[in-house]
Amino acid sequence: MTADSSVFLETFMQTWRSSRRFWLLGGVLLAVLLAFGTWLWVPVTVPAQVLKPRELVHSVVATATSQTQHRANAGVQIAGKVLTVHVKEGERFRQGQPLLQLDDSEARSALASAELAVRQAEFKLRQWREVQAPTARASEQQAQANLSQTRTQLTRQQDLFRQGFIGQAALDEAMRTYQVAHAQALTAQAQRQAHDDDGVEQSLAQSTLVLARTNAQAANARLSYTRMLAPFDGLVVSRSVEPGDMVQPGKTLLMLAPNGVTELVAQIDERNLSLLRLGQPAMASADAFAQQRFAAVVSAIAPAVDAQRGSVQVKLQVGAPPDYLRQDMTVSVEIEAGRQAAALAVPLEAVHESESANPWVWRITAASRLERVPVTLGLRSGAWVQLLTGVAEGQRVLATAGTGLREGQRVRPSQS
Repeated sequence: MTADSSVFLETFMQTWRSSRRFWLLGGVLLAVLLAFGTWLWVPVTVPAQVLKPRELVHSVVATATSQTQHRANAGVQIAGKVLTVHVKEGERFRQGQPLLQLDDSEARSALASAELAVRQAEFKLRQWREVQAPTARASEQQAQANLSQTRTQLTRQQDLFRQGFIGQAALDEAMRTYQVAHAQALTAQAQRQAHDDDGVEQSLAQSTLVLARTNAQAANARLSYTRMLAPFDGLVVSRSVEPGDMVQPGKTLLMLAPNGVTELVAQIDERNLSLLRLGQPAMASADAFAQQRFAAVVSAIAPAVDAQRGSVQVKLQVGAPPDYLRQDMTVSVEIEAGRQAAALAVPLEAVHESESANPWVWRITAASRLERVPVTLGLRSGAWVQLLTGVAEGQRVLATAGTGLREGQRVRPSQS
């Protein structure tokens, strides 16, 4: 091969290599431009929602326990040994029905002794009325008669002494006899006064009888304390006593729930306090009977917040409790805090920065382009939130938050 041929061949190879690099670079650039154009001009399919009025209910959900409006912690008033417990947990009872019996042998003996003392006091009063008082009156009459006789004798003896028929000794004897009779008359008078209807003896007999009757009443009350009776119609919620137990006053043996209004007691996060109002309707259900829901109404809201749990106690009254509802049963309650019959709402996930002061959504224009629109949020219901401003009925918005989207981008709405 000649020198000219070699030079020509080398020049051709260099030119071919340069052209190849040029076309490779151009191909890469073209691919990038095509990808960018596709991203810029080819629409992205996105889930869209046409805004239409719909009913929206805002609910506060909590866990509650069922119970009656009040309960009684029943216990004994005296210490003793339990002989019998007449009721079981979950058993219903009637007012006045015996619930528990203590050993009452000592109390019965004390009552018998007290009743005997009453009878003795009654006999004492009868003795005063039928024997002592009449005897005192008769004794006084006899003493007065004797005094009158000795006074007459003394006067006669004084006359005889002045006439000289008797001596000083006879006159002194008559005077002594009169003085003795006078003293006996005063004593009889005092005894009669003591046995008068308003006298000391009558008062003493009456007070003895009153004291005996009071002691008998106390003994009878103590005997009644050995038996626990139902204070109302109701249900035994819990029982913590058995026959043979030694019990003391102040200890709860039976927890009783009276028949009446059933309530649901819930602890609700204090952040929801502003949403709660008396009279708000609610629906409740137990996990075991999830399909059997029943109605309730908010009847009380505690005036104070539990600082430890950060919650407020709310009570809901159940007008027609279902048969399956039991005391202390755990139920789920859904309190209706607000209702909007015709609200424009979107899924909460479609709202950007929903917890901030400037929430916004993607609105799809008539030209199928994305437009960022500030909105004002209203009522929330589960996964939905009401849009008060920024959008109108019939407009389309992105049903999800979306990623990698930009304002002005063309989209292909997919109706949801």
